[in-house]
Amino acid sequence: MNYRYSDYSVEELYKEIGKLKEKAQKAEQLGNISEVQINERKMQVALAYTMNPDDFGSNEEYELKMDPGFTFKINYINGVFAWGHRVNLLKEVYEKEEAIPISLLGKKVTD
Repeated sequence: MNYRYSDYSVEELYKEIGKLKEKAQKAEQLGNISEVQINERKMQVALAYTMNPDDFGSNEEYELKMDPGFTFKINYINGVFAWGHRVNLLKEVYEKEEAIPISLLGKKVTD
């Protein structure tokens, strides 16, 4: 049976994250890189459901956990996804808007 992560309890989410981590490790041992990436993305989404979207604000900028050369400026939050733009070390804002799970956001950037 397939459920949406939004239907899971926090305990079920952590169990699912554990399973996905195992799958990613097995795929890595087999050299199946795309399978590793798929499972890591699923893990990030599941992890986002264990977090509170209200902890993140529009027009705020946060470190990107998986991409230390960038920060992420939030336009708005929709569910457990932050919509916004990447900002590089030169403070150049990328044109393309994207959605990322809030689990990928690190510390808030303060000027």
